[in-house]
Amino acid sequence: MNIKVGQKLNLEKFKSLYLSNIRGDVLAGITVALALIPESLAFAAIAKVEPMVALYTSFCIAVVISLFGGRPAMISAATGSMSLLMTSLVEKYGVEYLFAATILTGIIQFLMGVLKLGRFFTFIPQSVVAGFVNALGILIFMAQVWQLAGQAWQAYAMVAATLAIVYLLPRFTKSVPSPLVAIILMTIVAMSFGVNITRVGDVGNITDTLPSLHLPHIDLSVKSFFIILPYSLTLSIVGLLESLLTAQLLDELTDTKSSKNREVKGQGIANIVTGFFGGMAGCGMVGQSIINIRSGGKGRLSTFVSGAFLLILIFVFKDIVKQIPMAALNGVMIMVAFETFNWNSLKDLRKMPLTEAIAMPVTMAIALWTHDLAQGVLVGVIMSTLIFAWKATQITAVKSIDASGAKQYTISGQLFFGSISNFMELFNYVDDPEKVVIDFHHAHVWDHAAVTAISKVVERYRKLDKYVVMVGLNQESQSFMRQVGV
Repeated sequence: MNIKVGQKLNLEKFKSLYLSNIRGDVLAGITVALALIPESLAFAAIAKVEPMVALYTSFCIAVVISLFGGRPAMISAATGSMSLLMTSLVEKYGVEYLFAATILTGIIQFLMGVLKLGRFFTFIPQSVVAGFVNALGILIFMAQVWQLAGQAWQAYAMVAATLAIVYLLPRFTKSVPSPLVAIILMTIVAMSFGVNITRVGDVGNITDTLPSLHLPHIDLSVKSFFIILPYSLTLSIVGLLESLLTAQLLDELTDTKSSKNREVKGQGIANIVTGFFGGMAGCGMVGQSIINIRSGGKGRLSTFVSGAFLLILIFVFKDIVKQIPMAALNGVMIMVAFETFNWNSLKDLRKMPLTEAIAMPVTMAIALWTHDLAQGVLVGVIMSTLIFAWKATQITAVKSIDASGAKQYTISGQLFFGSISNFMELFNYVDDPEKVVIDFHHAHVWDHAAVTAISKVVERYRKLDKYVVMVGLNQESQSFMRQVGV
């Protein structure tokens, strides 16, 4: 009976994740697949690898993450930030070392998931997340502007037509994704009238070769391991950072929850598989994930279809894919840029304290300056941490004299290694009366350094023949002080 109940529950779970929105997920996945091709080709150029390496990556990661990931409807594939980190490895040691580094990246990420280290990525402040999202939106928009620079007027007209379809069609019908309709119509127009604009086939060479199992051809030695280890560690952290921030954004957009540790392990499995099929490390993609959600994707099936249909496009419809006008895809990505940018965050800046509000523009500025989202987030997190630490070190004391003539210090704040210096300076040891009361009702003792500081304060009063009474210590603080021996 229990086995039957378990099987029924698993079947229901499978249906909810893969079969609850078949039509919407399939159409959304097809739309994403079309948009993945030019981006994958561009990322291949950044990483200095053959175009098919990035296309294999997008196929493998999307399919695997649809099975093992923790965020339904999230798209993972080859990304620009990861590609930038691979350039020097490929230039110095060749693409085979990149495949090996991708496998090691996956192993590291999987182990991080097993150890449940994904929870540490949730400490990223909301203002930093807003900066990350806004910088991404601007970078996506600027990338489209650069691609359109110098194009004929027909390209700009096609971008405008694409945006018109994307935004106006949903007012009449939502039965099909408007970005998919726009791409198909613009391709028909370009092919029918022979419009002289850049096509997908002009961006990179697409072959109809299927991916196959490939063992990296490198020396299996300690030296090789230490060559790829620094790259793999960096790729692991940057990949998880972008993936979990993307998952968090989709959680907010869809008002649903995701499993962060499952996503970490899923990213690891996906990169391991990708490395063995001649691909490079990838991660979650904010832009493509928003296209998926915007096109009606809700479940894991949309992610699976995006990868599977990408392979079908390459293998079966290669000649048609090459005719897709880049201007149509530029128009879709401009829509993504505007959808990605968190416009409400600009209003929220007025409501935030200055110390918190500054983290968002700084994160944006660093990310835009370096063209590296991870660096922007890192600086934002460090700044937010320092601001928090500075606030945490602020210790105050309200001083009063009670009916018996004793001096009372009512302490407020957190007592730990960073605040003990301020704490010890609060007291007027020489001029205080013979009895001193230290009230800890609004304070908390966190570490050995804090206990030592309290002991020093008491000892300084005792040397002056003054008596100290401590009151208001909560149970946890009392327990900790007893353990230390006070």
